[in-house]
Amino acid sequence: MQINGVAHTFITAGDFAAARAFYAQLLPFLGMTIVADTANTFYGVGGRTGFGIHAPAPEHAGQRFRQGTVGLHHHCFRARERADIDEAHAFLVKIGARIVHPPREDGFAPGYYSVLFEDPDGTRLEINYVPGQGLLAPGTRIGGGYADGTQNG
Repeated sequence: MQINGVAHTFITAGDFAAARAFYAQLLPFLGMTIVADTANTFYGVGGRTGFGIHAPAPEHAGQRFRQGTVGLHHHCFRARERADIDEAHAFLVKIGARIVHPPREDGFAPGYYSVLFEDPDGTRLEINYVPGQGLLAPGTRIGGGYADGTQNG
């Protein structure tokens, strides 16, 4: 068997209303079609990718994401072109997203270029572009903090 991509990722938002407003802008910008928008679910599909949010159980309402604890570390969307990263950054600034780092090259793979940001709950999101075969190119090994074990913050 060989998988055909990631069908969907769902996260639980501590502040569903704020997260819904954020993702109602972000997901269509990324070319996704909103296929569910209910009192407790917001979900978009596009580019062979699905991404959605759920409202929290009442006892978890208001909680924020804490990177480095058990569970999701971050979610990364893949762009088709390097210029898409710069366009995404401008869009994110316009909608008031918290930018962790603006577009930059990192050593994770040859030509790796990304913007890292947070949703209203502090969930880390990234949009990246990697040219060519990326880590699947012959002789290529992962770099950055994943190579030396320091990637967790």
